[in-house]
Amino acid sequence: MQFNIPDSNLPRVVILGGGFAGLTLARKLSNQPYQVVLVDKNNYHQFQPLFYQVAMAGLEPSSIVFPFRKLFQKTPNVFVRIAEIMSVEPDQQLVHTSVGALRYDYLVVAIGADTNWFGNEKIKSNAIPMKSVSEALFLRNSIFDDYEKAITSEEDDAKQRLLDIVIVGGGPTGVEVAGSLAEMKRQIVPKDYKDLKGDEIDIHLVHGNDRLLNTMSPQASAKAEQFLRELGVQLWLDKVVTDFDGETVTINDGSTIRTNKVIWAAGITGNRIGGLPDSVYARGNRLKVNAYNQVEGYQNILALGDVCIQTEEKFPNGHPQVAQVAIQQAKNLVKNLKIWQKEGGPAPQPFRYKDLGSMATIGRHRAVVDLPFWKFQGAFAWFAWLFVHLFAILGAKNKVFVFVNWVWNYFTYDQSLRLVIRPWKKPTLEERE
Repeated sequence: MQFNIPDSNLPRVVILGGGFAGLTLARKLSNQPYQVVLVDKNNYHQFQPLFYQVAMAGLEPSSIVFPFRKLFQKTPNVFVRIAEIMSVEPDQQLVHTSVGALRYDYLVVAIGADTNWFGNEKIKSNAIPMKSVSEALFLRNSIFDDYEKAITSEEDDAKQRLLDIVIVGGGPTGVEVAGSLAEMKRQIVPKDYKDLKGDEIDIHLVHGNDRLLNTMSPQASAKAEQFLRELGVQLWLDKVVTDFDGETVTINDGSTIRTNKVIWAAGITGNRIGGLPDSVYARGNRLKVNAYNQVEGYQNILALGDVCIQTEEKFPNGHPQVAQVAIQQAKNLVKNLKIWQKEGGPAPQPFRYKDLGSMATIGRHRAVVDLPFWKFQGAFAWFAWLFVHLFAILGAKNKVFVFVNWVWNYFTYDQSLRLVIRPWKKPTLEERE
C-alpha cells in the first residue's frame, strides 16, 4: 500500500492530523493553487467537545464525527490518506508513515495531544481516558456493564465499587462528565435500574487545584462548584490522585476511595513525531514555534493547535489548548502560505490570538460562560452553550440529529442510546473448535 499521490507543479502541503487545526487548513486550501495531502489515522473528524455526551449515552458517535472524504468530494486538489504517522526526515523533505514515505514542500504538524498520565503507568493501565470517540464508547460500555453487574452482585463492597465513579480533573471535561453522571443518577437509574437506589451511587471529582475550571473566571469556578454540589457530586479540591490499582484510588493526603472506574481527565500532552530533535520540544511535548507557526529551526515545517507552544505578550506560557486557537492559527497560516509563495511580497503576518471566550456545561440549565465583555451563568448560559456547540458541528445532518436528540432529551428526561455494543472479534481456531 502506497500514497500514490500524482506529481504536480503546485507546492505540496502535507497536513498531519485532521483535528480542528488540520481540517480548517485543508478546507481553506481546497480549490487553491496547492496540492494538499491530509493524513490521519482515522477517516473522520471528531468533534471533541461532545465526547462526554457519547460516553453518557446522550448522543450517538455518528452524530459528532464527519468523514474526511465527504468533505472533499468536490476538491480535486485535496487528497486524503489514512495512515499512522511515524517520523519526519527534514533534510529530504519526507514524512514517513505506515503506508510509505511522502515528499512535502510544506509540512504542517497538527497531530494534537493525548491523555497525560504524568508518568504513572499503573494509573494508565487501570483508568479510562476520553480523548477519542472509541474511548468514549468504551466508557459508555463500562458504565452500563457495571450497572448490570451491580444488580446481581450479592457482596456489598463489590456492588459499591461497581456503582461509584471517580473523575480526575476539574477542567471542562471533568466538570461536564461529573454533571452528566449526576443527572444520569437522578433521572435514568430510577427508570432503567429499578433494583438500584440512586443514593447508592457516589460520584467523586478529584481536582489538583483549589477551584474548578481554574482557567476560567473566579465567578465561573464558584458557580460550577455550586452546581456540582447541588447535583450531589462529592468534590475533592486541591487533591491529587497518586495511585489506582483497579479497585482503590489513593489520594495524596492518604485518603482512599473504593471504585472500579476512574475517568482520567487530568491533563493532556502533545503527541510526538520522530525525526525532530528534543530541543524543539517544550514542556508537555509541545513543539516550539515562532509567531508564524514555524517549528524552531525549520522554515517549511509548521505546527498548529495543541501540539505547539507559541508565546505572545498576553500568553507568556503559551496559548490555551482549545479549538479556537487551532482554528485561528490555521486561518493565519493560509494567509502566510500565500505570502511566502510570492517573492518580494508583503511580510508574513504574525499570529495573534483573539480570545472569544470559554464555556462549560454542568447539566440541564446549568452552565458557565466567560466572554471578553460579559460573564454569566445558569440557564441562559446553558442555552448559549447548546447554540454554540450545535453550530460548530460539521454537517447539516449531524446538526439535525444532535438537535433532535437534545430536544427529545429536554422534554422526556430520557434517551434510547443506552446500549452496550462490544466490538466483534474474530474467534480463534481454538475458540471455533
